[in-house]
Parts: sequence; C-alpha cells; structure tokens
Amino acid sequence: MPDNAVWKAVKPYVNGGASGMMATCIIQPIDMVKVRLQLGATGSPITVAKDIIAKDGFGSLYKGLSAGLLRQATYTTARLGIFQEITAYAKKANNGQNLPLWQKAACGLTAGGLGALVGTPADLTLIRMQADSTLPMEQRRNYKGVGDAMLRIVREDGIAGLFRGGGPTVVRAMALNMGMLASNDQAKEMIEDLGFEKGSSVPVIGGSFIAGFFASACSLPFDFVKTRIQKMTPNPDGTMPYKGFGDCALQTLRKEGPLKFYTGFPTYIVR
Repeated sequence: MPDNAVWKAVKPYVNGGASGMMATCIIQPIDMVKVRLQLGATGSPITVAKDIIAKDGFGSLYKGLSAGLLRQATYTTARLGIFQEITAYAKKANNGQNLPLWQKAACGLTAGGLGALVGTPADLTLIRMQADSTLPMEQRRNYKGVGDAMLRIVREDGIAGLFRGGGPTVVRAMALNMGMLASNDQAKEMIEDLGFEKGSSVPVIGGSFIAGFFASACSLPFDFVKTRIQKMTPNPDGTMPYKGFGDCALQTLRKEGPLKFYTGFPTYIVR
C-alpha cells in the first residue's frame, strides 16, 4: 500500500480525520465545559463540570458527540489534508528547504478557511446540542442527534441555515490554524536546531504545547463570538439578538469589556 498512488493521495486526509475523531472522544467533556463558560456559566471549569453532572448526569458531558465526530470527519479531515498538501507543494517550490514562518502561516490560513467551510454545518449542530439545556424549556430544540438536527435546521431555515455563523467559523479556523499549524512546525524546527533528534518526543510534544498556546490566543475571541451567534434564539418580537459577527463583537465589547472574549481561556488551552 505505501506505493499505491491513491493511498498516497488520500493518506493526509484519512490520518487527519481519524486523529481528530479520536481526539474528540477524549476532549468532548472539556469542550462542553468551554461552551458553557462562554455562554455565561460561572465558577471554575471543575465547578461547571460538577454542575452539569449534577443537573443532567455524567452522560450530558458527551452531548453532541455525534455532531463533534461529524465535525472532525469533515473539518479536520479537510484542513489537515489540505495543509499537508499545500505545505508539500510550497516546500517543493522552495527547493526542499524549510518554509519561512510567513509561508507556514499562509498555508495554515488557507487550510483552516477551506476546512471550516466544509465543517460549518456540523459545527453549528454541535454548539446547539451542547447549549440546548441552557435554554428555557419552551425554547429547547431537543435534537435527537446530528442527523435530526440538520434535517430540522433545513426544514426551518433552509439550506442556508446550516451555515449560520459561517463567517466567524471560517475566521476562527483561519486564526486557529495560523497559530497552531505554523507555530507547531516552527517550534519543532527550533527545538530540533537545539540538538534534539528530528521526530523524537521532545520536538513533537514541545511543538504541540507551544502550538496549543498560540492557537488558543489567536482564535478564542472568534470562537467566543461564533458560539454566541450559533446558539442564539429569536427574541419575543422575532428579531435576533445579534445581526452578525461584527454586531455581536461590538455588543460584547461595549457591555462586557475586551476580556470577555477570553472567557474560558485555560479550558480552551487544555482542550
């Protein structure tokens, strides 16, 4: 199989999707706590997790897992596969030399944006399923799963409804991937230059920690706005709380201050 041309073409996408889906099974409870903190839950992450378990049971930490897995099968498959493809192409154009940081950032931005377009419907259903129990009983959607959620969204809002919050989702993904993929490659190269063997555990783990911090710092404000837009329900008069990404960001800034965009930052880094 290593010499199979088809496998070589799809391998980056298969590896990306499979690794993302396995990671989701581990981090889903952390992601649930992160979303609840962004939507107004108070206390430490541990306190929020305890409250969720006490109110809805331990299994509620995994609410939206089907949507999370679909999101990884679409978004992560696309972004990691695209990043590896365009990075390999850029290295070839650079005579096989390591890419400068700005080129890595450009590859990350491109891969993140294109992947997010593919994954927006699954991301929307994930946020709605995770946030459902925070709504008043009469406003809850009570989706049975990701398939039911998508069918109902299309029925109620049309195909375009699946892409609500698509703008901030794409921007957030571009910021996250610029911070994560570019800094991960750069950090590994810098650690290897210190004398550590290429591909050994120190550059791999060290690069991952550094990339996680920069990815969180770059993308959390966009993630915060995205979560609020995707969760929102109509006001009593039928209007929406926010007109779009910019309106949500400005209202949050005016009413709650700039630090509000970094709500749940420690939880986001761990995630």
